[in-house]
Amino acid sequence: MATSSPIEWTDATWNPVTGCTIMSPGCTNCYAMRMAARLEAMGQKNYAGTTRKSGKRYVWTNKVVEVEEALERPLKWRKPKRIFVNSMSDLFQENVSEEFIERVWAIMAQANWHHYQILTKRPDRMADVIKRLNLETLPHVWLGTSVENADYTYRIDDLRTIDGHVKFISFEPLIDSVGTIDLAGIDWAIVGGESGPGSRPILETWVDDIKDACDLSHTAFFFKQWGGVNKKATGREYRGQTWDEFPDVDIAA
Repeated sequence: MATSSPIEWTDATWNPVTGCTIMSPGCTNCYAMRMAARLEAMGQKNYAGTTRKSGKRYVWTNKVVEVEEALERPLKWRKPKRIFVNSMSDLFQENVSEEFIERVWAIMAQANWHHYQILTKRPDRMADVIKRLNLETLPHVWLGTSVENADYTYRIDDLRTIDGHVKFISFEPLIDSVGTIDLAGIDWAIVGGESGPGSRPILETWVDDIKDACDLSHTAFFFKQWGGVNKKATGREYRGQTWDEFPDVDIAA
């Protein structure tokens, strides 16, 4: 059964990997750490030992689980969907084996009626693994990276080195200005403020910079949320409307 998702830019989530590592400031209040701790407390064996208590919050332990029984789930979902791959982890973190990445890729090639959204904070490793393993170029696989502030815009250049895929940037959580950026060759940008406990504020001028860059490069723009402790209260409107643009590819009904 498909795991439907409340995430506005996807239809379902697929987690063949659990557990992660803290990579950069955008990870500080990651919802997945809190959720993984809850799932472990509920007896979910695939999350056992993936988090630990640090002060008043849970953080990753760097333990990674390659979830064999989750691999074939997309094959059972007959209705085409946008599928967020590893919403609770990062497929291209160093502790995920290349052999397992290759097996995930094979499933995506086989279940090709879906579109897969892979988001990583390690686009350099993603580019390296795809090239070294000579992974098939799959037009229904979208490759993305996260950029939370100007210190990490180099990830956009790393992503741009990969040929033949829809490419996207998640500017979420946007915790500071990214400055002037070039989105040439990037098909889609998601922008969102941080939400939940301890969430850091977002400024509209930071969003303006990204929207202007999208307009210059004809990049689809998706504004996910303003965020905050109560994200429903702050809403999703920007410049007086909601922005739900997607890359120009078809998802069959």
